[in-house]
Amino acid sequence: MHDNVSHSALRGFGMQIKSSLAILGLCLVGFLAPAIAAPTGAALCVTCHDEEDLPDMSKTAHGFAADKRAPDCTTCHGSSDKHAKKPSANKPDRMFIRGLALPAAERSEVCLTCHSKDPNRTLWTGSQHSNADVACNTCHKIHSNDNKAIAKATQNDLCFTCHKEQRTQVNKPSHHPLPEGKMTCSDCHNPHGSMGPKLVKRDSTNATCYTCHAEKRGPFVHQHDPVAEDCSNCHSPHGSVVPAMLKTRAPLLCQQCHTPHVAGAVGAVGISNAGSVSGKNVANLWQGRSCLNCHTQIHGSNNPSTSNLTPQLKMR
Repeated sequence: MHDNVSHSALRGFGMQIKSSLAILGLCLVGFLAPAIAAPTGAALCVTCHDEEDLPDMSKTAHGFAADKRAPDCTTCHGSSDKHAKKPSANKPDRMFIRGLALPAAERSEVCLTCHSKDPNRTLWTGSQHSNADVACNTCHKIHSNDNKAIAKATQNDLCFTCHKEQRTQVNKPSHHPLPEGKMTCSDCHNPHGSMGPKLVKRDSTNATCYTCHAEKRGPFVHQHDPVAEDCSNCHSPHGSVVPAMLKTRAPLLCQQCHTPHVAGAVGAVGISNAGSVSGKNVANLWQGRSCLNCHTQIHGSNNPSTSNLTPQLKMR
């Protein structure tokens, strides 16, 4: 009799434990179900947009999930609640693809919410690219590890898609080493805005040139005014058919400012007849000479002599 009572009590206690565990399980399921059934943010986006829609961007700063500063889908495209509930009837809040994209200024504004703190982008608003309706995603590809705007091997070709005149100049015999891959457009230009002309990185053309050509900076005792004013007075910065990237060969380049003179009884204003006693055409003979044969210190001279006119004429 005693054994029967004990077994009945144990069975009753076991049933109570099972019931308690069942209730606890239901409570846990009820607590966790919303989190499992309703993902939010980027987790919700990737339930539909799989790898076919989102190419590998793991090597970019945007795709580095371990960095808390890295944005997710909603940072750029907005919360897009209507799109999440009924994708076929509603587009995301902000679109960047051709045909459905926001105006260029609004697309750039999305990027600048994070990137405006970078001093290189401080002058974007009002810059030439901004005023020409060029948006950040015109040059930068966000959902890709292959960003042509950043990679030195591809950056120049990206710029040349719009700047076709400069592509032609760079391929002339005398040029900066862009085709050789030793320089990029961004070595001289800041595409995100600049205080200087033509988006040069420094405040002036000369200051930008001097970052590499420091020996031409001066100051010199006898300064050449066109040099101090602007290097592009004489040089074509993207390329030329004349050595040293000069706009025109000497002496024609020099004659744009200087009146030709006689040198050793040979010169345009020397003997004016068509031929001399020896039968030489002095005009042709003079044209074959270069001002730089004598005026070697064309960027400026440091010879302090004031009694001898030679230093003032940029001669060695």
